[in-house]
Amino acid sequence: MKADIGLIGLAVMGENLALNMESKGFTVAVYNRSVPGEEGVVDRFVSGRGKGRHFIGTHSIGQLVGSVKSSHVIMMMVKAGRPVDELVSQLLPFLSPGDVIIDGGNSDFHDTERRVKDLEEKGIYFVGTGISGGEEGALHGPSVMPGGSADAWPLVKGFLQGISVKLDDGSPCCEWIGTGGAGHFVKMVHNGIEYGDMQLISEAYSLLKRRKGLDNDAMAVVFDEWNGGELDSFLIEITARILRFRDEDGKPLLDKILDVAGQKGTGKWSAIAAMDENDPLTLITEAVYARLLSALYPERVKAARLYNGQLKVDNGQLEEKENLSIVNSQLSIEDVRQALYAAKLVSYAQGFSLLHRASVHYGWELDYGTIARIWRKGCIIRSVFLQKVTDAYRKEPDLENLLFDDFFRNKIQASLPAWRRIVAEGALSGIALPAMSSALSYFDGLCTLHSAANMIQAQRDYFGAHTYERVDRERGHFFHTDWTGEGGRTVSGTYNV
Repeated sequence: MKADIGLIGLAVMGENLALNMESKGFTVAVYNRSVPGEEGVVDRFVSGRGKGRHFIGTHSIGQLVGSVKSSHVIMMMVKAGRPVDELVSQLLPFLSPGDVIIDGGNSDFHDTERRVKDLEEKGIYFVGTGISGGEEGALHGPSVMPGGSADAWPLVKGFLQGISVKLDDGSPCCEWIGTGGAGHFVKMVHNGIEYGDMQLISEAYSLLKRRKGLDNDAMAVVFDEWNGGELDSFLIEITARILRFRDEDGKPLLDKILDVAGQKGTGKWSAIAAMDENDPLTLITEAVYARLLSALYPERVKAARLYNGQLKVDNGQLEEKENLSIVNSQLSIEDVRQALYAAKLVSYAQGFSLLHRASVHYGWELDYGTIARIWRKGCIIRSVFLQKVTDAYRKEPDLENLLFDDFFRNKIQASLPAWRRIVAEGALSGIALPAMSSALSYFDGLCTLHSAANMIQAQRDYFGAHTYERVDRERGHFFHTDWTGEGGRTVSGTYNV
């Protein structure tokens, strides 16, 4: 018996994807690289969760490839970076032209672009596939974003659409994204939006706790109510569950979790990609910075002691003398909800703006409506709201910014007064709201017809002869002024970094 597909990497995601594939009728050959302390992973899986099922356990790269039908399709679920390149090098001696390698990890899209090109020159197809849904999604049906060698799509379509979650109409949350690194780029932006969503929810939580004085159970009720409306989403749903969860002593577990947020890099990559594309991805970038700031725990402790005077040391533990920030604010819970929703609209508008600019740059011809559709189930940012994104792009496929769509415009206008009140409340009360406030600044900046950037251009020309354009001349013509009377006509020119 030969396997339909080979899978390398039996960590949480790989193991669950293997079980998912087998449950859809595929025979799967599995292999795991041996590292000290992890020997026997394949045998434990085949005799454990995979017992009695259609798995072929293998213990070498050659045995894995030899166990799979031709044309060989091999999927890797390993850490991004060097491990992917090492496995590709190990696979190549056993592969033939027309075979396919799928990278299902969170690889940098630049690496995927390179691998697609290098392997196509050898006759091998490479597919960089974004997969979202976490452990549960991998097992029961994730959102899948494949891109790379276009000729590979007919060979892998059955596998990838087969394991993906299905919408209510039966359509799979998996479609071909585009050539090169398109699939991994879209997954990267998905993760960036995920960073933004999580930061916005944490800011709403902070407001409800510190300005409204709600306890965890009361906040859980609020998030449950929000999840029954236009904020209906996986992240809002699990927030309510987290708020209710109790530790072994019966006290809320959330209150015992150290407020230091980790990250794996995809949010940072999104911010870097946005800068490369000259696209102001402000909310997502602030969400990354918020995680970085949270990690400066010793500095935050020192600053809180110096500026707030609220900390004391009791038996070696830091405690607040009294929570002076908790005030029964006159702002309503509905104000918080509207600010959260408005900022969320901006986050998605920025994310899809980045997709648009990258698609033009790399020639991917991304279908933004389809991307929003395959994010509606299975992935971490799944929500009812994504249907509105699909609707916007179905109506106007080349829409430059989602904020120009009627639905977005009407919702922003309705939420704007509450949004402004919330951001002002945060500033006046010392509640950090980096994502909500940066989203509002982006919106105001986008809507500003005459900004203060003319002063920046004047300053640049004054000290560096960088030139400027004029409002009373056609765009594209640059001018320089001898501001001091001691300069010359030489200019440095204008260019995009």
